[in-house]
Amino acid sequence: MTYCVGITLDKGMVFASDSRTNAGVDQVCAYPKMHLFEWPGERVFILLSSGNLATTQALVRRLHLENSQENITSLKSVPNMMAAADYVGDVSVSIQSKQSGLCQSSANFTASFILGGQIAGAPMEMFLIYPEGNHISPSPYSPFLQIGEIKYGKPILDRIIRPSMNMADACRCALVSIDSTMRSNLSVGPPIDLAIYESEKLSINRRETFAKETGFLRELRSQWAEGLVNLFKNLPKFDWESGDR
Repeated sequence: MTYCVGITLDKGMVFASDSRTNAGVDQVCAYPKMHLFEWPGERVFILLSSGNLATTQALVRRLHLENSQENITSLKSVPNMMAAADYVGDVSVSIQSKQSGLCQSSANFTASFILGGQIAGAPMEMFLIYPEGNHISPSPYSPFLQIGEIKYGKPILDRIIRPSMNMADACRCALVSIDSTMRSNLSVGPPIDLAIYESEKLSINRRETFAKETGFLRELRSQWAEGLVNLFKNLPKFDWESGDR
């Protein structure tokens, strides 16, 4: 399992992903689930992946291969972000179909993706691409997309994320969302990758990786937990309570 989140803001986009993959409790590994495709000044794409590791790795390899070829559809040649999402969806479906045909078992080869970025002369956009190849965009009321183990990290996003918030606050929110998921689900784990894209820059502004015991992540986790405890202690009391709790 995995957990990835993409946030769309008025000024840019924030992407965050964990790195844990597992095939049982005795086979836990770390693989990056954030993939960058960048032609500075022309176009930039950030791809987050969730699902079957063979499928996601095959898709990323194929995207890189087709970017290097001429006169074919690729991230380097698509005219707009929607065409990019259609292209990634088509490649994903093709790979899933091929792998399912080669396997006689009931193995699940599905994968989901979050694709965000911008092409020069067009607005930045973000899409969640389903295993079937179709896709959706974020809502103005919920300006974020999630894939993988989404339920534990969603409450803070629902309460905090707004399109007008600044990039740094959105980054903190994304990290708390992933840390909350790691605390409740062992199938999600570090390192955590974080990427920031500022609208119209047409290059990645910042990318960072946080190990489990990175000082900043440890402090963020500690202050968030302490803050929740303090807030809980100050919740309104029932009429039938007396004295201090």
